[in-house]
Amino acid sequence: MSLSRLIGGFVRRHWQSYASSAVMLVGVAICTVLIPRKVGALVDALANNRLGEQDLLLGIAQVLGLGVAIYVLRVCWRIRLYSAAYQLGVELRTRLYARLAAQGPAFYQRQRTGDLMALATNDIDAIEMAAGEALLAAFDGTLTLVMVLGIMTLGVDWRLALVALLPFPLMGLAFWYISTHIQKAEGDALKGFSKLNDHVQESLSGVRTLRALGLEARSSTQFGVLTANAAEASLTAQKWEAAYEPAVGLALTAATGLTLGLGGYLVWQNELTVGALTSFTMYLGQLIWPMFAAGWVVTLIERGRAGMARLQPLLEAPLSVEDAGTIDQVGQGPLVLEGVTFTYGVNGARQDGAAADDTAQAPALSGVSVTLEPGQTLGLVGPTGSGKSTLLRVLLRQATPQQGQVRWAGQPLDAYRLSALRSATSWVPQESFLFSSTIAENIALARPDATRAEIEDAARMAAIHDDILRFPYGYDTPVGEKGITLSGGQRQRVAIARALLADNPLLLLDDALSAVDTGTETRILEHLAELRRARPERAAIIASHRLSAVVGADHIVVLRAGRVIEAGTHDELLLLDGWYASQWRYQQLEASLDAT
Repeated sequence: MSLSRLIGGFVRRHWQSYASSAVMLVGVAICTVLIPRKVGALVDALANNRLGEQDLLLGIAQVLGLGVAIYVLRVCWRIRLYSAAYQLGVELRTRLYARLAAQGPAFYQRQRTGDLMALATNDIDAIEMAAGEALLAAFDGTLTLVMVLGIMTLGVDWRLALVALLPFPLMGLAFWYISTHIQKAEGDALKGFSKLNDHVQESLSGVRTLRALGLEARSSTQFGVLTANAAEASLTAQKWEAAYEPAVGLALTAATGLTLGLGGYLVWQNELTVGALTSFTMYLGQLIWPMFAAGWVVTLIERGRAGMARLQPLLEAPLSVEDAGTIDQVGQGPLVLEGVTFTYGVNGARQDGAAADDTAQAPALSGVSVTLEPGQTLGLVGPTGSGKSTLLRVLLRQATPQQGQVRWAGQPLDAYRLSALRSATSWVPQESFLFSSTIAENIALARPDATRAEIEDAARMAAIHDDILRFPYGYDTPVGEKGITLSGGQRQRVAIARALLADNPLLLLDDALSAVDTGTETRILEHLAELRRARPERAAIIASHRLSAVVGADHIVVLRAGRVIEAGTHDELLLLDGWYASQWRYQQLEASLDAT
């Protein structure tokens, strides 16, 4: 969608606001053209000694009244217009947020947070200004220009009007030349701001890493370079915008000189009165606004086009995971994976509209088949990069397999709406994310209506309750941005408590016990076993590097290079004397050495 179509559709939906603003602008234009005519009449009356004191005061009062009317109407149309134009910004930001919220991980692997934030601020602001200030400035300037030229031609002297217009074609040519450079300059300025914004966001998020590695000076130098580049790009844009004023000034100066030359001759020949020449000169001064408005409108439109050119691809980007399902609720039944194969790069490229990569990676999952009955616990183990997290991503529909099928309660996974699927799943990722709110609010994220007793019960299940009570404000303690005030193990346990409080049919733990000690891990697993006994229909999948986390699982799958190499219970896998048994002996030896 082009900028003109976007603004045209918005104006049609909010035509009342634009129409009322236009009516008020017509009133402004009428009052504006009446003032010089009134002043000219007063000048002629004074020159001919035909104006008494009372008539003079009345004329001055009328001129002042017209000035006050112009002021009031301008204030009113701005309030009316901007209340509508700001709504476009609200609509665009809402669309952008909804689109970003619907995108999957594959989309964010190609995007930068700072750039997305810049799009939601500067770029949408530019489009908003094009829909508001630019549109009404164009209408106001055009209306004023037409009315002033009409009065100058028909109400004063057509010869003066013709001479006064001679420099304006040259000004139009200058405007065209300047506008061809403004869009590129504005686009470069927006890109420079995006890069600067992205660097600041990354630096603030990773400030502890920068300090630990002693990279503050390097980061500061990069910031200085990006700031200088952004400033230079903005300065270039401002230089081109500033070129409008000299073009307008030269055109009006030339028009004034020509007008005074011809007007003085006509007055000398008694073909024009002094008052008429005064009125014409004032009208010529009123052409300053339409000329400046033309430059201002072109600048705002080019800014809006540059912003739209950056925003539109994001709004039209296809979803990395399509939400075409129709089933609103997940029923009870087994979760079955049949021959699931997934390769990074191939799936993302196909769904994002790009060509497939000829050098695609090896499959992250290859022919995986697993069945999980309600109430059972499945353990996923294997070396780093074996595909454990990828399998969980497939179950969450963050990734769509190229081959095979996943069925839940007898229905293909893609038959469910994403909202229904994710409301039936509680997921604790490897890197737990906490929001900048209190501990209680973070635990109750999925159930904001949960009581304090329910929140505390979930915290006990996650073995974090006692830690929380030691904080100054207990459950009301703010955790800071991304949970920075908590340790890694505490963040993991708060995230586990959040998942348990959601009480969904399927619980997914993606190495969620890696940052806790073995004693805490044992308590959490015991609590999970109690919870499963209380809720026999609730299933769980535990992916872990530590085999102790899956000892009590009903079924354990060992993955290696995306393939299932072993499967069975803990005791059965030990009898196989394969990878699982070898790793179990190693970890047990390691634990005994740590204990001593």
